[in-house]
Amino acid sequence: MSGFDVLTRGEVLDTALQARDYLVSCGVPGALAAKDPRLWGRRTVDHSRLGWLDLPEASRGLLKQIEGLISEVRYTGLDHIVLIGLGAESLAAEAIMDARGGDEPGGALAAGDASGTRGGPGGGRLTVLDGGDTAALGFALERLDRTLVVLSSKSGVSLEGDAYRRIFSEAFRRHGLSEREIAGRFLVITDHGSPLHDFARQSGYRIGLTDPHLPGHFSALSAYGLVPAVLAGADAHGLLDEAAALTPLLADGEENPGLLLGAILGGCAQQGVRGAPRDKLVLRENGGSGALSGWIGHLLSVGTGKRGRGVLTFDPPGSPGELPDAHEVAINPRSPQGEADTALWAPLGAQFLLWEYAAAVAGWLLGVNPFEPGGTVVQEAEDDAVTMLRAAGEGPLGGERPDFVDDDVEVYADLAWPGGSAAAAGVADLPSVLDALLGSVAGDGYLSIVTYLSGDFSGRYLAPALARRTGRPVSYGPGPGYLHSTGSVHKDGPGTGAFLIVSGDPPAGDPLADHPVPGRPYSLGRMRLARAVAEARALRQRGLPVVRLHLRDPVAGAGRLTEAVRVAARA
Repeated sequence: MSGFDVLTRGEVLDTALQARDYLVSCGVPGALAAKDPRLWGRRTVDHSRLGWLDLPEASRGLLKQIEGLISEVRYTGLDHIVLIGLGAESLAAEAIMDARGGDEPGGALAAGDASGTRGGPGGGRLTVLDGGDTAALGFALERLDRTLVVLSSKSGVSLEGDAYRRIFSEAFRRHGLSEREIAGRFLVITDHGSPLHDFARQSGYRIGLTDPHLPGHFSALSAYGLVPAVLAGADAHGLLDEAAALTPLLADGEENPGLLLGAILGGCAQQGVRGAPRDKLVLRENGGSGALSGWIGHLLSVGTGKRGRGVLTFDPPGSPGELPDAHEVAINPRSPQGEADTALWAPLGAQFLLWEYAAAVAGWLLGVNPFEPGGTVVQEAEDDAVTMLRAAGEGPLGGERPDFVDDDVEVYADLAWPGGSAAAAGVADLPSVLDALLGSVAGDGYLSIVTYLSGDFSGRYLAPALARRTGRPVSYGPGPGYLHSTGSVHKDGPGTGAFLIVSGDPPAGDPLADHPVPGRPYSLGRMRLARAVAEARALRQRGLPVVRLHLRDPVAGAGRLTEAVRVAARA
């Protein structure tokens, strides 16, 4: 595919055309093409924050710089790339591998699909570790002879990044590698001068440096997105060609697909049907939602989720149907527009630049700085988890006691109970507490399901029934990656979400689920639980309705939860 097109219709079209005319009259396309930071106020946005517009050409130099590394990796047989990163640092690389992996032999293994492993056309593999399912960790540890670990972060090492780095260092050591050889198995991608840069230099790791002024959520075509995928066999030159072909259109007012998409996103989020903000976006990809939808969700959440505003994305299973405050975008549909309000066609490299441009335009329309990082709201929960792990030792985390226990499912509920508590409200079973949570979803709100489990149980299994019951959209994803990606819009956006957080004990017979973290007084399972508790507390502190369920037996508990959802959905 080489063309670019954005088609929309109905009320979304009317709103978008009004917004586009306003954008053109204010000179936004020309100012963006000139990278004029005065669009957002001179003191708010620096010129260097707009460097992502140059990446289709600037990143060609990056590819030349890593040619030697690629040759060395190929020669030594390191064709399995383990990428440790959260949010923007991993989603773009995953999307590249999703799009390119099936083009030639050497695609993803069937088992790899469930473990976060993607295949490249060159026969390589990319496995992403973000603190979720430990099946991906097991897949990687079985391939140490072929593995290069990429640690990717714009700042310091995350809680999960530190844990996985320690686990792989110890595994390489037991495999017989010297300390120098172990250092050669790590590549760190980070900003020049970041804390991770200093740490990597002291450790003797390979280092790839990026521009510290480049916003993390606008970095898909930088080293963060390209280098892991290229090492795994993807064709980055083709991606940059696709993006470069779009660039000339982005200075135009009428034939500018990025401007129209931004007008759709920002215009609808300002005012939708009957004046209500239409700030919920259902993304539809061929074959189901993938890493591209996740990357778009992260970009829009961080770029627009500020000052009580923001665009939140949903997958089709969580959509109850047509809503006055939601609209649907179909990405590269095989047939004409169909039921979607908007359809867009573009190859992947152009998709990255197209959505980044649209996010910048939407932020301008909403009156927010789209380049401001969402790190503060994300970092607070991680810092709380670290503090909790240090303070608890081997004792209970957070000092919380469940409101009640229903068939080995611990229930922690912070809702507006009559009488002040679940007991006072006469609630003592799982369907009733779920019913109360669903009742707390506002008429313009949504439900979000976040799972902190080592198995493959997903909020996707619960979303359709809950969306039908509430008549409101349901988002879902595994922690900590999901809230890392979308936490900005949940916490600093409109504030209309209700949250179901599911944690669990490590399942019996899965030693990796509770793998000790070398040099730390906790395991992966305990770290995951601390993250769940910390995220629940961060949401509660903002006055949002939260129910956390802890499954003492994750297998039986998942079945119990699924049945309780069916009961609550029928109520």
